Amino acid sequence: MSACNDDHCITCADEGVEMRVLERGAAGVSVCVTEDGGRADVMTELVGVVEDGDLVLVHAGVAIARLRRA
Repeated sequence: MSACNDDHCITCADEGVEMRVLERGAAGVSVCVTEDGGRADVMTELVGVVEDGDLVLVHAGVAIARLRRA
């Protein structure tokens, strides 16, 4: 994920993106993917322990809600 561009800044935009956890990582950072295949490292500590396949809502590289468990 890029921090800023000419259209908006993902840090302050009112934007949440649904992502699926591909691989739970160490230290609360997991590899996640969007529906269209975009991958990102996402901090998941705020939503608790995630499992591969969980669907999370991501804002600015941080999972802010778990939408569905795998």
